Amino acid sequence: MAIKFELQDQDGKARTGCIHTAHGKIETPAFMPVGTQATVKAMSPQELEEVGAQVILSNTYHLYLRPGQEIIARAGGLHKFMNWSGPILTDSGGFQVFSLGDFRSIEDNGVWFRSHLDGSKHFLTPEKATRIQNVLGADIIMAFDHCPPYPSSREYIEGAVERTSRWAYRCLETHANPEQSLFGIVQGGEYPDLRRQSALDLIKMDFPGYAIGGLSVGEPKELMYKVLDFTVPLLPREKPRYLMGVGSADALLEGVMRGIDLFDCVLPTRIARNGRIMTERGDLTMRNALYSTDFRPLYPDCDCYVCQHYTRAYVRHLLKANEIMGLRLATYHNLYFLSRFMRKIREAIKAKKLKEFYHQFWQRFKDRQK
Repeated sequence: MAIKFELQDQDGKARTGCIHTAHGKIETPAFMPVGTQATVKAMSPQELEEVGAQVILSNTYHLYLRPGQEIIARAGGLHKFMNWSGPILTDSGGFQVFSLGDFRSIEDNGVWFRSHLDGSKHFLTPEKATRIQNVLGADIIMAFDHCPPYPSSREYIEGAVERTSRWAYRCLETHANPEQSLFGIVQGGEYPDLRRQSALDLIKMDFPGYAIGGLSVGEPKELMYKVLDFTVPLLPREKPRYLMGVGSADALLEGVMRGIDLFDCVLPTRIARNGRIMTERGDLTMRNALYSTDFRPLYPDCDCYVCQHYTRAYVRHLLKANEIMGLRLATYHNLYFLSRFMRKIREAIKAKKLKEFYHQFWQRFKDRQK
C-alpha cells in the first residue's frame, strides 16, 4: 500500500505522527539510519531492530551501479535482498550524482556521470531514477532533483529550482508502482522567494510527502535553521516533512522545533568508525588517551547493550587495535542514542513539555562535562 500519514500531537510547531506503510509504521519525528549499499555499515538487521530503528534509507545511485536493480529484483526486491522487514526509503541518487563535480555533466534532460567504481559513463534521467526505485521496491521513493552545492550563485540556484520542478513532474508521470509513495524535494538555497517558488510548484503536483533538500551541504547551521523557518510553513500540514542529510542531536532537535517529521544522515555511523561516541553533552573521542583507564560506560546515562556491558577503556582498546568489534560497538551505541533521543522528543511533544526539554538539552550540551 502507499503510505498514510496520521497527525497526532502538537507542541508549538513540533508535532508527532505516524506514517503507515506496507512494512510497518513509523512514529514521527524519526531518524532514519543510512544503509547506502543495502546495509547499515557494521550493523545486522537484528541489531537495527534492537537499537529501535523504524525505517532505513538506501541509495539508488550506489545500488544501480552495484549490484544493479536487476539482481535486486530477482532477489524479490530490496526488503528481501537485505533481509529487512521494516519500511525503507530510497533517495533518487541526485545528491550523489551532483556531488561528483568534474565527473558529471548536467543537461536539461538529465545528468551524465562517470561511475566512481570503474569510470564507466552513465546517463541518469528523472524517468530512469524513478524506474530504478520502482524496481527496488522501497516504501517511500524520492523524485530526482538538482541539488546545488553551498555556496552557489542565485542564478545557478534559480536554474536548479526550475529544473527540479520539471524533473519532479517527469518523475510523477513515470512512477508506476502504486505500493510506493513518491516524495517531492524542495530546493532554493538560502533564498526565501526561490524556496517558495519550489514549494508551490511541488504542492501543485500533490505529492504524498515533501523533503527539504539543498541543506546540510556545508552551510552554517544558523543559516540552515533560518531557511527552515521560512520553508517549513510553506508545506502542507497534513503531509510528512523530511529534512535530508541531518543527523546531529542539536540539529535534529532544532528541526523538530520547526515542524520536521523525518531525518536521515550518515553522521552517526561515520563518526562511530572514527571512534566518536554521541552523547547529549557532545561527542566523545574514544581514541583519546584519557579514556585508556576509564572503566565507566561509554555514556553513563545510556541503557543500550554496549553501555550496559562495555567500558570506555575496552572500546578504546578495540579502536586502537583496529578491531572490527570496536567499530561495531561504537556504531550500535550511536544509533541507539539517536533512536532513544527521538523517542524522548516524541514523549516531550505528547506531554506538551518540548520547550522544557529543549532548554535542558541545550544547557547540558553547552556545559559539555566529559
